[in-house]
Amino acid sequence: MTVFQGIGLLFTLVAIFGYFNHRFVRLPDTLGITAVGLLVSVLATSVEALFPDVQVVRKAQALAAQIDFTDVVFHGLLSLLLFAGALHVDLAKLRKHRLAVLLLATVGVLISTAVVGVGFYFVARTFGFDISLLWCLAFGALISPTDPIAVLSVLKSAGAAPAVESKITGEALFNDGTAVVAFLTLVSLAAGHSEFSAAAVSTALAREVVGGVLVGLAVGYGASFLLRDLESYAVEILISLAMATGGYSLAEVLHVSAPLAVVIMGLVLGNHGAAKHMTEKTREHLYDFWHLLDELLNLVLFGLIGLEVIALAFNVRDVWLGIAAVPVVLVARLASVGIPLTVLRRFREASPHSVKIMTWGGLRGGISIALALSLPAFEGRDMIIGVTYVVVIFSLLVQATTLGAVVRRLSLTEA
Repeated sequence: MTVFQGIGLLFTLVAIFGYFNHRFVRLPDTLGITAVGLLVSVLATSVEALFPDVQVVRKAQALAAQIDFTDVVFHGLLSLLLFAGALHVDLAKLRKHRLAVLLLATVGVLISTAVVGVGFYFVARTFGFDISLLWCLAFGALISPTDPIAVLSVLKSAGAAPAVESKITGEALFNDGTAVVAFLTLVSLAAGHSEFSAAAVSTALAREVVGGVLVGLAVGYGASFLLRDLESYAVEILISLAMATGGYSLAEVLHVSAPLAVVIMGLVLGNHGAAKHMTEKTREHLYDFWHLLDELLNLVLFGLIGLEVIALAFNVRDVWLGIAAVPVVLVARLASVGIPLTVLRRFREASPHSVKIMTWGGLRGGISIALALSLPAFEGRDMIIGVTYVVVIFSLLVQATTLGAVVRRLSLTEA
């Protein structure tokens, strides 16, 4: 199958999932497509179990094997989706909660990594899995960051107060750098490739964050300068696409945080560039284009999440362990949000409801799955991938679909 045929088949499947969701399931598009894709995967597995000669799962697995989910996410969809999300963020509102966002995206991720890692270690042992604490901590690192793609798609209709929405959005956009450094460090330690060094980890984190910010600012302001006095919508959109893709690639070449760099680019263009160098008509065209692209790529990503389950080597024990891991992840999320916001409460940075909403609104998605699939070969790899998938599916199909009801029940009016 050629690349073009593969893309055509993927788009066709996602379109069919979207149609069935719209006609029969009636969930929000991204969540409904995930649910329909998951249902199709389960039905295909059931059909092959009843009729082994059909071999539908083997054919589907051979097809899914041609899609490198990690590569699709980190070197395809992520740059465009992060840029689109950041483009629409009001920097003035985000700046108001910068201290909370900073703590949640750094200290919060590290707290969650530790709590999930230790908690999952004991849960796994209870289920008879002999896995080292370091691999459990690596699982904690990959499952701790909230997924900006999932969060941004759900928050649009959740009805959370503006202050809480700004904190959740800001945290989701900025916490990838911390999580990826923690994940890579823990995987290297668990695989025996290095020894722990606080200085080395701190240096790596500083390089990723500072370098990502600098690249983002340079590309963002540079592109904003090019957009001055331009009246060609096509060229302006091409420049923004070049920022999202070329800027992301540049950050990777320089070994700095590419997700953070592209978020900064989006914030600069969406606030400074749009306000000072674009006419109202230009802004309208640019925002409409990125809004539509954001919606379409979200549907593709969530359709992939639903389909990818057919390629995984699940067993029943992994599913039960994943279900047992859900409360561990939620408790870790409560600690990672509650501790920083409790410290900030004296400065009137939070209300009691903020912790509750942000705990339930800490959604996991494609980034966690992509990190899990990037794990090197070791005895518990398939188990961790399976558990990650269960936690992500719970997050998308339970937490995301009930977040609006939780917000309404708490009657949150201000943070």
